[in-house]
Amino acid sequence: AMTVLLETLDRGIATLTMNRPEARNAMSGEMIAALLEALPRLGADNSVRCVVLTGAGGAFCAGGDVKGFAAGGGGGTPPTLEQRAQTLRPGFEVARLLHELPKPTLAAIPGAAAGAGLSLALACDLRIAVDSAKMTTAFAKVGLSGDYGMSYFLPLLVGQSKARELLFSAPLVTGVEALALGLINRAVSADDYEAAVQAWATELSQGATVAIGYMKKNLNSAATSTLSELLDREAAHMARCFTTQDHKQAVQAFVAKEAPIFAGE
Repeated sequence: AMTVLLETLDRGIATLTMNRPEARNAMSGEMIAALLEALPRLGADNSVRCVVLTGAGGAFCAGGDVKGFAAGGGGGTPPTLEQRAQTLRPGFEVARLLHELPKPTLAAIPGAAAGAGLSLALACDLRIAVDSAKMTTAFAKVGLSGDYGMSYFLPLLVGQSKARELLFSAPLVTGVEALALGLINRAVSADDYEAAVQAWATELSQGATVAIGYMKKNLNSAATSTLSELLDREAAHMARCFTTQDHKQAVQAFVAKEAPIFAGE
């Protein structure tokens, strides 16, 4: 059987490729299970300095398997609402794992990103897309309210008003338009895409990985902390980072007017 999630590790860059190209990498139970297994493991692996999430065959991810929804529910008693929610909820942990992974995460979007597929891209720290890539929240078009953290991440990126517009109307947005909205960080031509992804992932993988992990903790908790609580957390994280080899080496490099070399420890 085809592996629905491909994984490579090259010089600190772990690349996870959603691999159901015949379905534009729509999420299957098997793919979600593979992501739930891979993300905690990569987060804990010191040889991993950066995680790139992408899709095979020129698409990112078309979201939930709508054809699967259409085929579902053959005989038997339909599930209760509670049972249905309990079935759905564990998969959504993929969004939390991406959001909290203690390393930088980069969504590389070569083409279509829709519905929960777009949610996964938004759960990453950073997003780069082909300028012609088509993105949409999609849910409204099939009478669904949205999941995988869409309603958490979208307003953080584009604001509440624009988030409502993008959810209620589900317009198709190109990479160029997504960049103008702040939905993504960078839009590049199809010709430049592979090199641009590689260059950015390489830069991230050579960064101060430990410090970046604590930056994420600070940023993620800022929304729900008082200023005083956040300052306490910043102090604790600075104290920890002062003890790292990366910091000590970088200070010596600074004094010597040399470029720091970070080892991620």
